[in-house]
Amino acid sequence: MLVVLLVAATTILRLCPLARAQPLCRIRTVRTGKVFYVGEQIQGGHLYFSSGTTRLVKHPCKKNIALYLGRQIFLTKDNFESSLLPFSIPTSMQVGIPEVTSAHFAGSVLLLVVNWNVYVYDYEANSWNASTGIEHPVSHISGDNCCYSENSFCMDISNSVFAYLHGDQISQTNIYFSNTRGYRFQKYAQERQAELVGSLGGIFYFHSLSQVGLLLVDQRKAMFSYSDHPLNHSFGLPFDYNGTLDTLIAPGQKGILIFWFEKSLLLSRNAGQLVNPVQVREGQHILYSSIFEANITIHSIAANENELAVLTRENNLYYGSLGILSSSLIKFADQNIWSEEAVLMFTDVGMLEILTPLPDMIFPAFDFQKCPVNIQAILMDSQLQVDVCQVELLQGEFENKMYTIDMNSELELTALMIPRPRTSAVPLVTVSNPHSLGLQAVIYEDGYTYDGNTKHRLNISLRQQHHWGRADPNFTSSIKRPTISTITLDIANKEISCVDLKPLTALISVGCDLEKKIVIQNEISACYNGILDPVALQDNYSYIIERDAYDPNFRGQKAMEDLEVPYHYEKLGCPLLVYYDTPWKPVVELWREGKFQEVVEAEYVLLEVNGLFTYTYSLTADMALCSSQPQNWTTIAEAAGDKGPFAWDRENYVSCHDPDNNAPLRWPKVPYQILGGPTENKVVFDQRNGIYIFFISIVDPYYSYCHLETTFSVYVYGAFPLPVFPPEVTILLLTGATLLSVWLAYMTPKLLHTEQGLRVKGFWTWISPNSESRAPSLHSGGLAPKRRRGPKGPPPVARGPLDNGAGEGTANGP
Repeated sequence: MLVVLLVAATTILRLCPLARAQPLCRIRTVRTGKVFYVGEQIQGGHLYFSSGTTRLVKHPCKKNIALYLGRQIFLTKDNFESSLLPFSIPTSMQVGIPEVTSAHFAGSVLLLVVNWNVYVYDYEANSWNASTGIEHPVSHISGDNCCYSENSFCMDISNSVFAYLHGDQISQTNIYFSNTRGYRFQKYAQERQAELVGSLGGIFYFHSLSQVGLLLVDQRKAMFSYSDHPLNHSFGLPFDYNGTLDTLIAPGQKGILIFWFEKSLLLSRNAGQLVNPVQVREGQHILYSSIFEANITIHSIAANENELAVLTRENNLYYGSLGILSSSLIKFADQNIWSEEAVLMFTDVGMLEILTPLPDMIFPAFDFQKCPVNIQAILMDSQLQVDVCQVELLQGEFENKMYTIDMNSELELTALMIPRPRTSAVPLVTVSNPHSLGLQAVIYEDGYTYDGNTKHRLNISLRQQHHWGRADPNFTSSIKRPTISTITLDIANKEISCVDLKPLTALISVGCDLEKKIVIQNEISACYNGILDPVALQDNYSYIIERDAYDPNFRGQKAMEDLEVPYHYEKLGCPLLVYYDTPWKPVVELWREGKFQEVVEAEYVLLEVNGLFTYTYSLTADMALCSSQPQNWTTIAEAAGDKGPFAWDRENYVSCHDPDNNAPLRWPKVPYQILGGPTENKVVFDQRNGIYIFFISIVDPYYSYCHLETTFSVYVYGAFPLPVFPPEVTILLLTGATLLSVWLAYMTPKLLHTEQGLRVKGFWTWISPNSESRAPSLHSGGLAPKRRRGPKGPPPVARGPLDNGAGEGTANGP
């Protein structure tokens, strides 16, 4: 009898804590807006999910938008806080069997794979479209979303989508890629894809690693193949692939992947390079090394940036943290929470809901049963044997922000940590893409709080991995290729009870800094010296380019007619003044956010936008010490095709000083058309005055990830007009004229003293006009006497042929 009493007492002691334990959640039913659906029928095809288990796809950026996948499909914009009609697709889409096999949110649209085709639903405009470009059946789509900002780089992440046929032989499968949010697709083929063996388990764009990962499945083992250096030379470590694993990319671009099936749950924190099973523990002790060993059957999972929850068919709820070193779940107290239609959904940090749609016998709209779970409150239960969080505060100004590190740039971040007294919290800083981004962190004590707790300050320095000089070249990614990485600051030994202590994360773009631009220094302009009038330049000013000076095709051939060019003063300002006979190159300045940064010494190229070719360069290829044939505008235009004449940039530039450039130096005397860099090359203008409008592009691939380019104007002055005749003819004529003048100056006085000379002189004297100062005429070698005019009578008449120019006639005697 005593033994029975002892056993009964022991049983009561074991059951009492469970009886006193608070329930996981309190059920409530959402039943609103039913009146709006009275008499309304479901239009089009009634969509349903093909899998035997339910799913919930939540928009990672717009927290109130989610898609429920089950025997009915529901799209909500208010976190299921109102009754909803089942989701349907219009009959005009002609989908056939309305079976959904995959769904994904891409920005403001919802992508659905229905009957082996992709359809796009814009939930903001309430419009449907069928994707174009897909020529073969597909079953799944994959993608990611960037929630940090609305800049173009972040939007590119949301726009990138893959469509593929799950389970197809990977060597011959057809994969499609879209950078338009799924509206248009094109075929995608990964390098060496035809050599791979196995079936396709999925393809994913791991933006946090700047890689495309191809999941290979062969003989119940799986591993990832990656697209770019340095990971494209090997595979990720293989892991067990039991059943058909669904792949969930946790939001936040941290490279966290969750693979799950009914009897399997795997986790990767580095985009599939290492994949490990999730353990089950109680307190600080590991009970089971995997879900399979725990003999539980997964029904639904949910994950946010830092948390993971699992609902099992055994009516159990498991919870875990996605911290840096955490990969285990703990089991919460039992409660009757499972049903075939139930799904899990995180509504906020530490807030979980168990959602179940409920049909209405009267109205077509479904109600929703919700069972909210406060994770922090549950973890306070002493039965779970969870330690108290050791950190009181972890904050940084970089949390949930996006930064850009351009070529040769650095970024400094700071954070503050305050641990609980007499604890030893260990902060840990990680980057998701160590092949591209390197870091250095320093921690030091920075005073005390009012309670006497020590404040710890962390200074984090970020720089491209190439420039730290500590990594092997076979480890770093290509420096020419822009990449991204996520930096995360977390507590390495953080307890699972630190629900509200989120890791600090920021997205780092190792690429173009959009705030940068180049400006051409213009200290002496043509307006400053009064050569051009700024008022006239603003008054619809235009100028003429002679047909012999330009080629509209940029080939150096003369045009057929003159060209009138309008001058855009608002864009170009007053032209820079340049003397034609002095070799010249522009002074290029780098500016960022309206502040001067430096004078650009990198290599750049110039091209006159109207086709003027009346200039050349001071150096030739051999004078520039080129080891290979340098590029020029002609070769670039031929290779660019439809891109136009201004296609020379950092992406297609190849230096003639590069030892890896194998192009032979066949024409060493051609002009070297690259300015800046290691040479002193300059522009040499022909003898022509006028306005030149230049396009300038920085082509050095190691200066910046940006396409730094601009347009500026130059006024060339000081050139005399070109001669009409060749210089040789002019010199010959001048020499002849000079000699003739000297000969005439010598011979003319002598000739005038001869008889012929006197006659010529007399003739010129006769034909010249009358003058009071005329010299006396010559007659028979002597002077003729003057006659005095009488007071009366007509004046005497000159009868001789000569006139002495004095206004009076002379006459010969009888």
